[in-house]
This record gives sequence, C-alpha cells and structure tokens, in this order.
Amino acid sequence: MERVLGLLEADLKLVEEQFKRDLDSEVYLIRKVGEYVFASGGKRIRPMLLLLSARLAGYQGDRNIGLASVVEFIHTATLLHDDVVDSAVLRRGHESANALWGNEASVLVGDFLFAKSFSIMVRVGNLEILQNLSDATTQMAEGEVLQLISTCDLDLDETRYLNVIENKTAVLISAACRVGAVLGGLVGAEKEALSRYGMAIGIAFQLMDDALDYVSDEADFGKVKGHDLEEGKMTLPLIHVLRQCGGDERALIADIVEKELLEDDDLKLIISLIHKYDGIGYTRNRAAELALEAKHHLQLFPPSEVRDALEIIADYVVSRRK
Repeated sequence: MERVLGLLEADLKLVEEQFKRDLDSEVYLIRKVGEYVFASGGKRIRPMLLLLSARLAGYQGDRNIGLASVVEFIHTATLLHDDVVDSAVLRRGHESANALWGNEASVLVGDFLFAKSFSIMVRVGNLEILQNLSDATTQMAEGEVLQLISTCDLDLDETRYLNVIENKTAVLISAACRVGAVLGGLVGAEKEALSRYGMAIGIAFQLMDDALDYVSDEADFGKVKGHDLEEGKMTLPLIHVLRQCGGDERALIADIVEKELLEDDDLKLIISLIHKYDGIGYTRNRAAELALEAKHHLQLFPPSEVRDALEIIADYVVSRRK
C-alpha cells in the first residue's frame, strides 16, 4: 500500500484540505465533532478508489478532489449514525463521537455531513454523478434497516447476508469507482467494469471486518472484540457455524445471541465454535474470491501503474489486520 499512497500523495493531501474547507461552519460543535472524527484516522479507501478510477479513466481535471471528499463525508455520516444505533463507545481505537458529545450531537452532525455532501454534488453539476451517489446513499439506508431487522435472526443465510452488506457497505465503494469512471468519460463495459470492481471490493472489505471482529485485538482493530455479536449482528463467520453445527450447539448460540449483555465466557464459547468450524477461514476465503473477481474486472483496461494500484488495493483488503 505504500506504493499506492505514494502514487496518490499529492491528491490525498488536497482531499484532506478539502475536508477542512467542507467542514467550515459557524456552529462550533459541527466543526469540533467533524474535525475529531476525521482526525481519528480511517483508511480513506473510498477517496483513494475514486481518485484511482478517475485516473484509470483518463480524467485530467480537479473535480475528483471535491467528489473524493464527498464520498468520505457520506461514509463518515453513516459511521456517526451507526455508532448511535450500536451504542458504540470506540471508533478506530478512540472514544466514539457519541460517547464524547452524546447521541443527539452525533446524529445531527451526521445529518450536516449528508446535507453538505449533496450541496457539493449539486455544485459539481453532473447529473449522472448526483444520481449515482444519491442512489447509493438511499441503498445504504436500506441496508442499515435490513441489518436491523436481521438482528438475532439465526435463520439468516449467506445469500441474504451478502445482500445486506452489498447495500450497507459495498454500494458506496462501487459508486466511488463509478464516479471516477464518469469523470473520465467512460461508457458501457468499461464503466460497468469499474463499478463491479468496486462492488466486489466493498463486499470483501466488509467480510474481512466480520472476521476481524472476532480475532483482532482491540488496540489493533479499534473496537471491542465481539462487538457485532453483542449487538446481535449475524455476520458470515457465525452464519457459517450455524450452517455446520448440531442442534445443541445451535441452541447455545441462540441463548448467547439473545442476551443483552455478553459475559466473557459467552464470547469465548462463540469464538471456540467459530474456530471449530473454521468460520474465519471460510470468511477469508470468500473475501479472497471476491478480490480475485475484482481484479478480473480490471483486465478490460490496459496494464498501467494505476491498474496495478487498484489490484494492490484488492489484495490489501483481504490481507489487512485492522
């Protein structure tokens, strides 16, 4: 990834500067919360993919910078809202915004970021880009609701779960790539290839989050181990276990998932079952298959440094540990 970051260093610096300008507000709390969230880190995968997709498409202008800021604003708004819904206390290894300023402030600043994003999109003046990003934002909201109604549902199968994360997570990553394609004037198969690359990367990214939630240390991953389980979220490692295990083990899992407060022994039992049935290995393999699919979509484009960078990101998504 150092190679990719080196390739994008100048543009990413401009995007960070754009963040600061776009956060400008006479309301002190908006600036304070926004600056805190953006300063707490983040991989900037969505801006990076938009910038690289635009380069691959041959774009030469500067609208990519503002739009890279937009996709990160949309993503950050969803994180602020997610942490309220999940009652999260950590985000990227730091106290979450809602833990510091309360749920009301987190929701309202998230609303500001959404509104600001659409204001910037309108100023760009490209109807196709506006439609792509507004459609993606709508699907993300639907994905959040799908996840909510799937809470503690032991009958949630892999197909339905992949539909949840396609809407909740992957659709914005796909849209970021598609926006880059539109900026560069791509049409037809090439535009679709970049969009599908982004969708595959987005699903793989979420699957790796699913796996890391059970195996990463809190200091590395930036959130409490087993947080998804505590929230009753059925993610792929556990879905795989439920597909493999017997009736007694399924009953134990059902009892734990429905608890309002997990005990250490509950998490240890679930993790032991995930190891027994190789839920982590299965999830990583599914993510690796999607990364390979993503790279396959790039073969429509001639070899280049930018195409190599997109392939590196596909490999990084699967190999990351935080």
